[in-house]
Amino acid sequence: MPSFRFLHAADLHLDSPLRGLDADLSAPAARIRGASREALSALVDLAIEEKVDFVVIAGDLYDGDWSDFRTGQALVAALAKLTRAGIRVVAIRGNHDAESQITRDLRLPEGATLLSTRRPESLVLEQHGVVLHGQSFASRDITDNIAMSYPAPRAGLFNLALLHTAATGRPGHASYAPCTVEQLARHGYDYWALGHIHTREEVLRDPWIVFPGNLQGRHINEAGAKGASLVTVRDNHVVAVEHRTLDVVRWQRVLVDCAGAADDGAVLDRVLRAVGEAVDAAGGRLLALRLELFGATAAHATLSRDRAGTLGRLRAAALEAASEEDFWIEAVRLDTRPAAMPVARSDAAGRLLAAIAAPPPEALEELADYAAQLLSRAPGLRDALGPDHPAVQAADGRLGAEWLDRARDLLLTRLAED
Repeated sequence: MPSFRFLHAADLHLDSPLRGLDADLSAPAARIRGASREALSALVDLAIEEKVDFVVIAGDLYDGDWSDFRTGQALVAALAKLTRAGIRVVAIRGNHDAESQITRDLRLPEGATLLSTRRPESLVLEQHGVVLHGQSFASRDITDNIAMSYPAPRAGLFNLALLHTAATGRPGHASYAPCTVEQLARHGYDYWALGHIHTREEVLRDPWIVFPGNLQGRHINEAGAKGASLVTVRDNHVVAVEHRTLDVVRWQRVLVDCAGAADDGAVLDRVLRAVGEAVDAAGGRLLALRLELFGATAAHATLSRDRAGTLGRLRAAALEAASEEDFWIEAVRLDTRPAAMPVARSDAAGRLLAAIAAPPPEALEELADYAAQLLSRAPGLRDALGPDHPAVQAADGRLGAEWLDRARDLLLTRLAED
């Protein structure tokens, strides 16, 4: 029986628009915006270097209804480089591709195939003893279980299926083409090449059901190494599924434990070490990081009093660890708290301190009423802020304890200073 290797990729989101970068003049916007194309080039180079037999892409080649054909031309050029090297490409459209004019109108090079949107289609690669099954999205909102219609496996061949799906659902992703792991496993295929979920996940190993994640992270919620899966098949059995890193910009949350730091200088030293370690771990990629400082520290008051000044000092400290060509601080989150509670006092300030430290149950109701009144005075403000803004959460009576703790710590610190 034949043996072969293939690359399983998904969610290229070529030329994905990265909103908000222009608002920060320090952001390396050009490098970040070009990252998806560079990651695609890295995928092509890897396929040629590893001499794989074919590449499968499980949807979302593009990122919505783009009118700029240069995006499509970049994809065609990449796929043509693969096909010229004798590497077949088989892909399906995902939810983002379904709304793209580029996807509908662009002609792919010979040797690259987009499977049908009308029904599940099967493509046999006879020289490898493989049959590929899959169906592209015809529209963005596919809420039917389209995997139910995939054909039965073909005897004597390696059955590989492409499916763009949320499976049983994943946080942060719309529930497109829902299905269960048990359903896919019972279908009888040897490998399910899934797409849509941007985090790598080996859902099952018998049979193999894999989300490779996206090629390139696009924001801080897509942190960590990104890439594709290199699959080795011998005698019609999967013997290895290896993650290969392909991203050129690495998004990362860098956590800095400030507990016990005597002053802001000690905090800056810890930031310097943490950033240096994160830059080293990024392996020469541009690191787009979010600093998150936490812990009880005597420096809490200094850090929280002037957040703009703190950000400047943190950036300066980070530059001691690495060049500004190596990293960009996307945001700073200060979740530190005072090292100790203020000493009890009997005056008015003391009574206020006690009330803040242990607010009565009705305080949340009063806060909700106050926030609702503020929002009602500015029509449209609620929609502009969005449902996750603390003021909206407070008005709806769903403000998380985290925000209350931060407000309490800040007030306690300011009152203790006074």
